[in-house]
Amino acid sequence: MSYIDLHVHSCASDGTMTPEEVVDCAARAGLSAIALTDHDTTAGVSRALEAEKKRREAGLPTPAVIPGTEISCSWNRDGKETEIHMLGLFLPPGNSGVQKFLDDMISARDARNREILRRLAADGIVLSEEDLTEGNEDTVITRAHFASALIKKGVVSTADQAFKKYLASGGRYCPPKQTVKPQEAVSLILKAGGFPVLAHPMRYHLSWKEVETLTSDLTAAGLQGLEVYYSSHTAEQSRKLRELCRRLHLLPTGGSDFHGAKKPDIHIGTGYGGLRVSELLLEDIRSHLDENCMDFSLMDEGGEILENLAMC
Repeated sequence: MSYIDLHVHSCASDGTMTPEEVVDCAARAGLSAIALTDHDTTAGVSRALEAEKKRREAGLPTPAVIPGTEISCSWNRDGKETEIHMLGLFLPPGNSGVQKFLDDMISARDARNREILRRLAADGIVLSEEDLTEGNEDTVITRAHFASALIKKGVVSTADQAFKKYLASGGRYCPPKQTVKPQEAVSLILKAGGFPVLAHPMRYHLSWKEVETLTSDLTAAGLQGLEVYYSSHTAEQSRKLRELCRRLHLLPTGGSDFHGAKKPDIHIGTGYGGLRVSELLLEDIRSHLDENCMDFSLMDEGGEILENLAMC
């Protein structure tokens, strides 16, 4: 039996390993495939694919690299906003529609980060962009970067303290994130020929009824997968999610949410130690994509075809 990990992060967002190191790490773990799903970016995908290519050319055991991203969204339920994450798997590298969407999200994130820096500085807590990037200028800055910087400055001793005191979304120092509706993310992924998945559905502090409602709403919008197997999901939660997949005709997926040293207890492919995601799930996804293969023509406002991508 071969195993996979369809939820992995690199230093292109808030992981600590380079995309190349992630591929090497997955190879050492004996995985047959990984999906690089950095937050709101595909910046590390080309490097991971190149690392895969070089390992294969050298005759080394190599996991297949699946291009992806994890998109931050906001779900409105009875007037309450809940942050939701959508995984986009099998996204064509360089797709202009996806890139424009993610670039806009990163611009909004950068503006928010500058405001957090300003508010912290107003109370005497001065952080620089260098404190946040940790030498990687291309990384997408998240609140996890702020937490690490606050720990290094001695302002707090743990990430939990940083989030509770300084980084709560909508709090004194951290304005709410500008996000999109998960239905918009599903539509974007589908138009690009990708496979949309609701990430870690049990992490949103929703009731089971709300999880069912959310998943049903997104299925109506075109959702195709549900992250059934995840590092912090219990066996009972995974069982209920499998049943939900059967009822809604979704395909189950799974991943560790590996971040390297940022989440030292979560190991690639195995999570906290008990996670095992069968390669058979990936075969089902590939078969689904093959069955629904079609051409997408991306045009500019004048109608000129910019790209003609066969999503097969």
